[in-house]
Amino acid sequence: MEIALEVTPAIENLFAGWEETIIWSCLQKVMGRVCANDTKSPTAAIALLGDFGFLAGQADTKFLLALKRTVCKRDFLILVPQDESWSRVIEACYGENCRRVTRYAFKKETEGFDLPKLESLVRGLPKEYRLTMIDQLWYSYCGQTSWCKDLVSQYESFEQYADLGLGVLILKDGVPVSGASSYSTYRSGIEVEIDTREDHRREGLATVCGAKLILECLKRNLYPSWDAHNAWSAALAEKLGYRFSHEYAAYETFL
Repeated sequence: MEIALEVTPAIENLFAGWEETIIWSCLQKVMGRVCANDTKSPTAAIALLGDFGFLAGQADTKFLLALKRTVCKRDFLILVPQDESWSRVIEACYGENCRRVTRYAFKKETEGFDLPKLESLVRGLPKEYRLTMIDQLWYSYCGQTSWCKDLVSQYESFEQYADLGLGVLILKDGVPVSGASSYSTYRSGIEVEIDTREDHRREGLATVCGAKLILECLKRNLYPSWDAHNAWSAALAEKLGYRFSHEYAAYETFL
C-alpha cells in the first residue's frame, strides 16, 4: 500500500474540526508528520508526533496494518481514534497488545486563567526549592534523565527547542525534581508536559511548575494547551484554570 507523506488539502479535510494541538503541529509542518492511504484521494490518515498517533477519515484496516509495519513500528504508541469504527480497527489490528484508556480534553480558551492566582501559586514555592527556565544545560540534563526526558524529547536539538519550545524546572540542592515544558509546538502555542521525580511527588511542585509555564506562555502570546492522561492530571488542570471539555478514548499499543 502507498503511504502518502505530504500534507494536502484533502488530507487536512480528514482532520477538520478535531481540536488537538498535536494534529495542528503536524498539519502546520511545525513538528511531527502526517501519513495517508493515498496521495490524490485519501480516505484515511494519521497524524504522528512523539508517542501519539491520531487516526482520521474512514476506518481502514489495511492502512493501519501497513502503518504498524512501517511508521508506527515502535514499542509503545498511543493511538487516538476519530470514532468508534477506528476503535474497532485498532482492537482488531493489535488484539491483546492494546489497552483502551480514557483521556480528558480541555477547552482552549485564555479567559479562564486567573493571573494573580497563578502568580500566587508560583510565589508559594518553599524556600528550599528554586525555579529556573530550561536552558542549554538543563535541556541536555533532561534529555539524559529518564524521569524528565519527555520534557524535551520531541525536539531534535537545543537549537530547535530554543526556537520552538519553552520550559521551567524546579531545583532542590541544584538538581531538578520537577518540571513543566512543551511536549510539542504548533504555530500559536504548545502542548504542556509536566513531570515530577518520584520521590518529590504530592508536594505541590507540579502545580507550581504548571502555573509558571502558563504565565511564561501568556507573556509570549502562546497558548498552553492541556490534555490529561488521568484524573489527577485533569484535577490539576482545573486547579490551574482550565475548563473541562470532554472525555475521549485512546489506545495504548505495544509491539
